[in-house]
Amino acid sequence: MELSALVFDFDGLLLDTETSAFVTAAEVFAAHQVTLDRAWWLSIIGTADHPHWSEVLEAQLGGPLPDREAVLAERIERHRALIAAEAVRPGIVELLDGADAADVPCAVASSSPRHWVEGHLERLGLRHRFAAVRSRDDVAPGRTKPAPDLFTAACDALAVDPPTAVALEDSAPGVAAALAAGMRVVGVPAGLTADADLSAADLVVATLADVDLARLARLVAG
Repeated sequence: MELSALVFDFDGLLLDTETSAFVTAAEVFAAHQVTLDRAWWLSIIGTADHPHWSEVLEAQLGGPLPDREAVLAERIERHRALIAAEAVRPGIVELLDGADAADVPCAVASSSPRHWVEGHLERLGLRHRFAAVRSRDDVAPGRTKPAPDLFTAACDALAVDPPTAVALEDSAPGVAAALAAGMRVVGVPAGLTADADLSAADLVVATLADVDLARLARLVAG
């Protein structure tokens, strides 16, 4: 089989949005004298069907969060400010360049909302590098990662067979989703997922600077 496409996760894989998400939520917990469970946070990375962290905080507090809307607004502004200081992850641009040169189409498959993913891709000047973006808005409720639907939808958008495409992921739910879709998978634990067990992936690397299109083609070829 020949490599037909690359499908990238977004949060944590293309851009480290995950560290600032955790840090800023943890700051809100600390301000209310409670601790955000890092293990719980790690378990929901890459997924969408879970309680919002503010609901978890309210459960610990035993009641509604005082000034909830103001607290959430302040936290998201802090989160966005930290993300704005982040650069695209190592190896991403080079891999996209290689895919362009070889006429291998690329897509994004993310459990985040479309406006979040496309907004950041536009800001980073990367949106035009992807022939398709599939987000939680494109699958049925409850069918984000680890369900295969996002990756299946991305492959459908590119008109490629999943076994000929490679998924690039930084979370265990993402790896599980891509495998369930029938794809080859490269796991890239980094940032908040640096200690995640991605051993189910076909290949695990420290950064995408460690792979090129030829290596991914060999992965598909078996």
